[in-house]
Amino acid sequence: MSATRPEQPTLPVTFRPTLTRVVLLSTGLVMFLVITVIALMLERLTPGERITFVFVAALFFGVLALLSRPKVTADDSGVTVVNLTLTRRLAWEEILRVNLRSGDPWVYLDLSDGTSLPALGIQPGLARQQAIRDARALRSLAESRGSGSDATPGSG
Repeated sequence: MSATRPEQPTLPVTFRPTLTRVVLLSTGLVMFLVITVIALMLERLTPGERITFVFVAALFFGVLALLSRPKVTADDSGVTVVNLTLTRRLAWEEILRVNLRSGDPWVYLDLSDGTSLPALGIQPGLARQQAIRDARALRSLAESRGSGSDATPGSG
């Protein structure tokens, strides 16, 4: 890597796809409100049908809230990766490499046990440059605190 090493963030730090999160939660809220208002305005619906409409609206919102959950939190002792349904705590020494290659949907962490863990909290979908900065910052932290190796995240 060249002399332009990314500056390490102050710990603790949380990386998350903020724009994606805002879009998902806003869309979920609007969908919930629209479906609920429609259920209340339709005069021919029975109370059970109205409840079903609201339940489906809440279900849609719940799925979008679940999709907005991913984040990566780094602190002095390690990294916590929160994906859709999985939360995993890693010590710095367990992270060998932080990868964000061109075309990857999110960061992958190569681990000392030979596996790779997707970290959905850093994803280039709607904010590519922010994801690259976050991946570089996490890589820098992993290299300085654990047994990380040197490789560059996707070029922008």
